[in-house]
Amino acid sequence: MPALSDEARAKVNLTLQVNGRRADGFHDLESVVAFADCADRLTLTPGSNLELKMSGPLAQACGEASDNLVLKAARLLAERVSNMKAGSFSLDKVLPVAAGIGGGSADAAAALRLLSQLNGLALDDPRIIEVAQLTGADVPVCVNSRCCVMTGVGETLQPLNLPKMPCVMVNPGVPVATRDVFNALGLRNGELLVGATDVLLQDRWPDERASLEDWVEALAASSNDLEAPAMRVQPVIGKVISALNATNGAWLARMSGSGATCFAIYENTAEAGRAAEKIRRDHPGWWVHAGTLS
Repeated sequence: MPALSDEARAKVNLTLQVNGRRADGFHDLESVVAFADCADRLTLTPGSNLELKMSGPLAQACGEASDNLVLKAARLLAERVSNMKAGSFSLDKVLPVAAGIGGGSADAAAALRLLSQLNGLALDDPRIIEVAQLTGADVPVCVNSRCCVMTGVGETLQPLNLPKMPCVMVNPGVPVATRDVFNALGLRNGELLVGATDVLLQDRWPDERASLEDWVEALAASSNDLEAPAMRVQPVIGKVISALNATNGAWLARMSGSGATCFAIYENTAEAGRAAEKIRRDHPGWWVHAGTLS
């Protein structure tokens, strides 16, 4: 059978509200999630041996292939699908690791899409959904890779219509462990930051007729609750946001996920391109991408 290939697009948290920490230790979140036009590429060559080979500029940062979420997702699915067809995965890694843009989760989600295609499974198959949730909190949203509101621990997804947003994404090359950021947030098990009434009274997000300006205004009224604790873990995040804010035309600059990747939204792609060029000149060691979110 011919090889199958798919893109693993970077996830960007446009907002991230922490509603509290559940008794089981997991955090309840609400996040507007979009996806960028930069991506890893995953290829599956059907065969008898399940394995993963990695290449690309950031492959070494992934660690041992045996610990990769691609293989974790494949093994979990094999436990639920009798005689599942699989094979050899090849990952071209271009997205930063431990960067708050769901690179590993997007790779695992791409693996589930490829395995679904190979085995004739629908993406809404309960086994795919279960495996996505067991593999990682960001994997379910990455399976469809469409803008949505993500709530709970990542299992509840409400689609949104988002206009294309010209953006610049920047990572300073410093990995940030999600666990460290949540530890810095310091919530105790069972501690709530908002009540049910607060959630119910929240403004609705713009509808399909809304402009880019409308969306930026709505996003600016929210925040990323992990930004402050992440800066305590890695102060360079503050420098990245300052560098984005210092570019011409930056409408909104914020951290994605638990960091350290940050993004800024611009009026058009030309301004985003010029901003990216400036940051590359000023900080040649940083990972910089100019593109669009959708």
